Amino acid sequence: MRSPGRFGPPRPVAEVAPVVALLVIVLGGTSASAHWHAQASGLNALGYSLLLAAGLPLLVRNRYPLAAFTASAALAFAYWLAGYPTGPVFVLPTLGLITLACRRKAGVAAIAGGAALVVVITTVLLRGDPQGLLDARLIGLVLWVAVAVTVGSAIRLRRSMVGEAHARLREREQRLAEEERLRIAREVHDVVAHSLAMINVQAGTAAHVADRRPEAAKDALLAIKEASRTALTDLRATLDVLRSGGERAPTPGLARLPDLVTNAAAAGVRVEVTGQAGAGPLPAPVDLAAYRILQESLTNVVRHAEGADTVAVTFHRDAGALVLTVRDNGRTGPARPTRGNGLRGMAERAGALGGEVEAGPVPGGGFEVSARLPMPGRMDEPGTPADTERGVR
Repeated sequence: MRSPGRFGPPRPVAEVAPVVALLVIVLGGTSASAHWHAQASGLNALGYSLLLAAGLPLLVRNRYPLAAFTASAALAFAYWLAGYPTGPVFVLPTLGLITLACRRKAGVAAIAGGAALVVVITTVLLRGDPQGLLDARLIGLVLWVAVAVTVGSAIRLRRSMVGEAHARLREREQRLAEEERLRIAREVHDVVAHSLAMINVQAGTAAHVADRRPEAAKDALLAIKEASRTALTDLRATLDVLRSGGERAPTPGLARLPDLVTNAAAAGVRVEVTGQAGAGPLPAPVDLAAYRILQESLTNVVRHAEGADTVAVTFHRDAGALVLTVRDNGRTGPARPTRGNGLRGMAERAGALGGEVEAGPVPGGGFEVSARLPMPGRMDEPGTPADTERGVR
């Protein structure tokens, strides 16, 4: 079902009901007024027809506000000129004026209401009744027009504010959905790319030594089994986000660093780790970002670093930030990408924390990824002797 726009036409019931209610009030009030309005001609069929006709244009007031107000005001004015009992007849064009101020700019409604007043004043003067200009009813009509324009403008402003609030809410929901989609895409890419890279290497090893060294082939198959198990676990945790309505499953962190080192070693790459990530537990976003950046860096070494057999991983703290450096000793060349989904995902992870990632070949050979992940309030001040060394082979 199509929903109306911010200023689109409302539903038929909401459009007709106010007009019907006002017609009941006008007809009832005018009929009562006819009993005590001595100088006015009694209400007849023409009078009732004019009253009904003054309300009919208001049925299309939301689509044609200026025309509806003009027609309703003209018919109400004709009723007044005919000398019928006054009653609340001018309530009908008032609704049209309020709608005009709501649907158009306040200036348009003010001009239309002012033009109607000019017509009334001019008619009073042409009828030779200048004292009528001081009639309290005419003064009240001026105030009535001003109030109608003000009310309509206030409604328009309110609708505009509500519409903008809804637009901001929709934009925020879309942005959050896009961020969540990108987050899940990064998680799936990191898990699948890393695991498949390790599985590919081990499968190649198993196929190469299956005939001559069955025990080595068995070790490779066990490594494939472990890599696939880890991948399935991570994928299940990531996809649980979608099944649980947005409640995130536990995410991996640097506590699983030994698994990364073991997987890389099984693929023929030795990993040397220097320094500590920090004293005490890391904030979850920083822990996850550091783990995924290290995982993707090791995956790229296995897949693209020709001749690499050693990777140096360094952690240290600098001005309230965790700095992670991953450098391999492989040969750089056209096969080593300097941009792609993996490197872009690293940059997005760091950028979400206010950090940055730099990646590229280094002098003397090899490739280096350096990530700086801000961690305000959690890291020691620079210069404190908190870093220690530990080697993982």
